[in-house]
Amino acid sequence: MSSDAITLSELETDALTEIVNIGVSRAASNLRKMVGDQVLLSVPSIEVVSQRRAARLIGEREINQLVAVSQDFTGVFSGRALLIFPEENSLELVRAVTGDELDPQEVLDIEHEALAETGNVILNSCLATMANMLQRSLTMTIPEVLRGDGPALFQPVDHETADGLVLFLYIDFAVRSRDIRGYIAMLMDLPSLQALKQLLGEFIERIVGNDG
Repeated sequence: MSSDAITLSELETDALTEIVNIGVSRAASNLRKMVGDQVLLSVPSIEVVSQRRAARLIGEREINQLVAVSQDFTGVFSGRALLIFPEENSLELVRAVTGDELDPQEVLDIEHEALAETGNVILNSCLATMANMLQRSLTMTIPEVLRGDGPALFQPVDHETADGLVLFLYIDFAVRSRDIRGYIAMLMDLPSLQALKQLLGEFIERIVGNDG
């Protein structure tokens, strides 16, 4: 299947970028409350690429092992949301979230639980905002903590192959005074992209109608 099979128009991409920006800003606000420090974000990058390419995009940025919190979401559109960190950043995030009050062993003991909870808060706030703005609801699975490189984290969504096309969006973020940086990424298969296109069209009509 070629990438021409389905694409987002410039207007649809702008609308999705705006929606994702608002969702991620809300997620960043929640992360800021958890770590007590400013969270810096990049503008979302949105592309229709193969899953292989999506894995490579992360792999090109990170040569070390990664830790990710993964949650699948279902509704009128479905996919997978990931909060991804270089592995060496994950313990620093746990320290930040727990207020630097734990000794190294305690940090290790609760790392998995703390990462899952942090991912849950960030991904949920991001996706809930997006769903709300598109006037739809999404159901999310329990967060799962994964470890590995880019290809390991980007297992095919549903029954797609690694060559199957996905909507891949990602945002870089960093916590200002700490050595914490990572990505928020989302993968959606083509049927979901078609559903999303329709919702974006409705969203654009509502905005244009309100401006008119």
